Amino acid sequence: MAERESFILNMDLRSRENNAAHRTLDIDRRRLIVRRGQPFSITVQSPNSQLFKERLKLMLHMGRSNQVEINVQKELGIKGKWWFSQMKVQNELLLTVHSPADAIIGPCRMTILVMSDKNAVKKTGEISFHLLFNPWCKDDVVFLSDTRLLQEYIMNENGVIYTGSWNNIDSRPWNFGQFEDNMIDICFQVLDNSNSALKNSKVDLERRFDPVYVSRIISKMVNANGDRGILFGSWSPPYYGGVSPSRWTSSVPILRQWSRSGITGVKYGQCWAFAGVACTVLRCLGIPTRVITNFSSAHDVDGNLSVDYVENFDGGNKQDSIWNFHCWVETWMRRNDLPRGNNGWQVLDPTPQELSGGEFCCGPCPVAAIKEGNVGMKYDCRFTFAEVNADINHWRILSNGQRQKISVEEKTVGRNISTKSVYGDFREDVTLQYKYPEGSAKEREVYLKAGGRISEPTDESAKPKHLKLIIRHGRCVFGTDFDVTVEVKNEGKESVHVKLTMRVMAVSYNSIYQGDCLKQTSNVTVPAVQSHKEILHLQYKNYARCVSDQHLIRVKVLAEAKGVPLPFMRVSDIPLRVPEVRIQIIGTTFVWEPVSVNVSFTNPLPDSLKGGVFTLEGSGLLPETHIYVTHVISPGEKVSVKVPFTPFRTGVRKLMVDFDSDKLKGIKGEATVVIKSRH
Repeated sequence: MAERESFILNMDLRSRENNAAHRTLDIDRRRLIVRRGQPFSITVQSPNSQLFKERLKLMLHMGRSNQVEINVQKELGIKGKWWFSQMKVQNELLLTVHSPADAIIGPCRMTILVMSDKNAVKKTGEISFHLLFNPWCKDDVVFLSDTRLLQEYIMNENGVIYTGSWNNIDSRPWNFGQFEDNMIDICFQVLDNSNSALKNSKVDLERRFDPVYVSRIISKMVNANGDRGILFGSWSPPYYGGVSPSRWTSSVPILRQWSRSGITGVKYGQCWAFAGVACTVLRCLGIPTRVITNFSSAHDVDGNLSVDYVENFDGGNKQDSIWNFHCWVETWMRRNDLPRGNNGWQVLDPTPQELSGGEFCCGPCPVAAIKEGNVGMKYDCRFTFAEVNADINHWRILSNGQRQKISVEEKTVGRNISTKSVYGDFREDVTLQYKYPEGSAKEREVYLKAGGRISEPTDESAKPKHLKLIIRHGRCVFGTDFDVTVEVKNEGKESVHVKLTMRVMAVSYNSIYQGDCLKQTSNVTVPAVQSHKEILHLQYKNYARCVSDQHLIRVKVLAEAKGVPLPFMRVSDIPLRVPEVRIQIIGTTFVWEPVSVNVSFTNPLPDSLKGGVFTLEGSGLLPETHIYVTHVISPGEKVSVKVPFTPFRTGVRKLMVDFDSDKLKGIKGEATVVIKSRH
């Protein structure tokens, strides 16, 4: 017993040095967090000099009740194995531990055993650490050779998510915050609460070496449909029991609320929030990830690679729909499970749209497969192909109940596919990574290869070629009245009698009908080589009662010319502009020194606002902070609040602010803050 007591092992994890070398210092400076395929070192001390002559043995334990145990062999040096070497440095023993590039990721415990000549254990010591994917290691399947891309797709906590419509692209700041306190613990908590982990935790753990498996689990777990997932979706108010999806500016409060509430889904999110949360978790785990926005995104329910709109100008249409925009994420990895040519960016969509394998998830699906129309490639390639390349068929219901095709659109879906540039807060267009140029022979060839249904085209001779239909509007501001002009141009030599059916409605960004703002029918005569204009007067009181949080108005016009068999139609989406929150930093910003920010907002509406609340957050600056406006904000009134905070991390940071009230939600503002060190 005395001999066992003489071996007192004191271990130094060298967390600061190891974490700096493994690029995890921003995650934690005290705990040891390392990346697979890259060695790390610890020191062992003992007052008994005999330690340095003894034989050491290392055992790795992972999972609940040591579900996975690995013998870490000494000085093996074989690729694909755990091994260690040792060196005496003064009165310490330096142990250098090597992990394979395909090791299981997650929390680990390592036991250090001092063995006797008879293989008996004299003394043990234990260390704990976290192991992550390693995109800097060429043998890791998530390896990305360009360090500029890694700086953006792993290390950057500040993002931009693009929204709006293809011809009116807007953006919103997003704090991924993957290095904020306890994010790494929450990310592994997400994996531990998946249906796969709960069903068979050992099998699940053994598969966590594979980023394809891990990323698909994240796709399932970010939405709360059918499991213990993070975020419930809702696409229409009222948002009972939660907050409007437009309030969120960051993944961090969503993930923390999910964890602190006992693994209860947070209410509510929409596609950008699902994508933002997924990006946070994946970057934290070490998989290069970026948020993608697809404009004019098709939701093809029946899998025929086309979207059918039935336009009856009184009701909706079938389940197929076109979203103004839709956000997902791309992850970077080699696909050893697929034929050659499918490495690189993979689409992963956590927004719950359709079931995949019995659960609400989508991907990872190779972008390369989407471009080439290889829709049989796993996972969910056919659905994703349709999102960027479906055709649109417009139909109307005739008086006899039959359907008449109005038009076919081959170039509408999948426009201006966007992501944040690695060079700054501006947009990079990645459309040509997903598809060949619209209108090209190659694009049609791929569509046919994918199994797209080339429907019979409409009879162009049945359309009035000399007539043109145009919808015009200026800059439309939410809270004001404005006009929309519908113009019919007659370029022919004879007068034409035209029936115009005009409908103005409020829609959500994913084309969910919210309510009618205006309906108007006109019978007009357009003289030869002239134009006729109809003015639609949109009053605030009419659209305010039904407009969505995205403040989107859709104008549809159907023109039927007398004597011409086929009508023609135009659709225009009008984003209503809203003001920004203004932010002013007061004083010079140094780490761990108090500073203040002044936040202000002016009510642009003719109505008073109640229940006003400012929400501030910034990675490295301050946690989610709510400042409530206790009084009623009158029309035109400016309200200001001063908020003190103490930055706790240096570098270029983003402070983000959201303003919500009863009648105006999702108003954003952001400021870039450089946090310096006095030393």
